Parts: sequence; C-alpha cells; structure tokens
Amino acid sequence: MAEITLKGNKINTIGFLPEVGTEAPDFKLVNSTLEETSLADFKGKKVVLNIFPSLDTGICATSVRKFNAEASKLDNTAVLCISMDLPFAHNRFCSTEGLENVKTLSGYRDTSFGEDYGVTIVEGGFTGLFSRSVVVLDEKGKVVYTEQVPEIAQEPNYEAALASLK
Repeated sequence: MAEITLKGNKINTIGFLPEVGTEAPDFKLVNSTLEETSLADFKGKKVVLNIFPSLDTGICATSVRKFNAEASKLDNTAVLCISMDLPFAHNRFCSTEGLENVKTLSGYRDTSFGEDYGVTIVEGGFTGLFSRSVVVLDEKGKVVYTEQVPEIAQEPNYEAALASLK
C-alpha cells in the first residue's frame, strides 16, 4: 500500500503504481459517450494517465485544464483523465470548460483499474476514489514515468510528466 495524505491526514491506497520499465496493465474504462475504452485503443501512441479523485475538487479540475492546454502541443500523444466520476460529470465539465484535447474516462463500472494501477484509496473520506497520480507510457505501452502525489491537495509535477514524453 502506498501511504499518502489528505490535508495532512495519513491514508493508504490499495497498492503501488506500476514500475517504470514494465508493461502498463490494460484496462476497460467508460468514456463520455458511455462506451468502453481500453489501453489497447491507444496502441502506437504515447499516453499520459492523469488520475485523480474527482472533477468536483479544485486541484483535480486544475490538472485536467493544465494537461488539456499541454496536450495540444504534443505529437502522437493521448492524455487520459481518469476518475470515478460518472461520464456525465466528465462530459459536463469538459463542455463547460471548452476542453477538447483530453479524453475523460470513468472507472465506475469496474474497479480493476484502481486495483491494477494501485490507486484506489482504501480508507478515510475518499475511500473508493482514485489517488492523484500520473503514469506516462511510451508508444509500446511501457511505463516511462510515474508520480504518486504524496498529498491529495497538491498538484502533480506537470513538467516532469511532460518531460518524460521526449
């Protein structure tokens, strides 16, 4: 279990992020049109997994906006914003914000993503939601960068994540 904090209070996740150099676990998540999406759908592209608890928190919303702004500058790269929020919430948020460069995905139908990536929070007020994390994959699906953000109320290191794509 990874130990993180929520406003200074220690909590744990179900496991650990995949290790750099390993093949990323495949997944089935639900997109904003209620269709299943898997990692295989992005084969041959670099992939940024921006994982977070909920769009209804300020830091989560900020991370989606920042990755959206950067995604338009990236070649052959998909930015996937992943949470347990319902696809309707993802769609509403992106429509309201005018975000078109990221894809939002929900884990509400199947808990295996959170388990396989080690990001499901297992205690405290956010139990069942995903911890704030970033996982970057190369075109072959290998993990090239991970960040388990130690404090949920803290933004990820955008610069390091984006630098790993080069």
